[in-house]
Amino acid sequence: MQLYDLELSGNCYKVRLFAALAGIELELVPVDLSAGEQKNAAFTALNPWQEVPVLVDGPTVIRDSQAILVYLAAKLETRSWWPEDGRSQALVMEWLSIAASEIRNGPNTARLIRKFGYPLDMEAAIRWTDRLLPRIDAYLTAHDWLALGHPTIADCAVFPYLALAPEGGIDLVPYLALQRWFDRVRALHGFVSIPGLS
Repeated sequence: MQLYDLELSGNCYKVRLFAALAGIELELVPVDLSAGEQKNAAFTALNPWQEVPVLVDGPTVIRDSQAILVYLAAKLETRSWWPEDGRSQALVMEWLSIAASEIRNGPNTARLIRKFGYPLDMEAAIRWTDRLLPRIDAYLTAHDWLALGHPTIADCAVFPYLALAPEGGIDLVPYLALQRWFDRVRALHGFVSIPGLS
């Protein structure tokens, strides 16, 4: 399987992190967004949205980080990362949706502005973040993992942009339960990091 990848992308890191934790081999195909490689005809044929990550598994092409996590986890013999029952899947999906909405609009956007100079709305990003972090921290005071009582792809989807939030000027010091969860994720066998992760 090939993963079209950008090293500093938190969305690409979600996939690399899960693959490392689950022992899935991926061939990384770097895409240089600064050079506009995502706009060339070959890449656009894979993903008309011209974004990374993209997973290619034979004839199957998956274009979204959350969707890639589901796809890879569903291929595993053990289904602990993406259980087969509807209730568990719904609980995981709640967090995948938070990763794609609240986290994207909050800490992710703040990082895009501060680290990469994107012309986005920092005030809005801070409002999203200020609403998000206390809720997640409160949840993690009573739960070791996000969706279920063990690691799932929910944890892989949520971890990157929260752990990288300081690159967006976000202070994580007040969120002790969140920091303890970061430590639990880092302690998982096979954990891999990303540049900028403190």
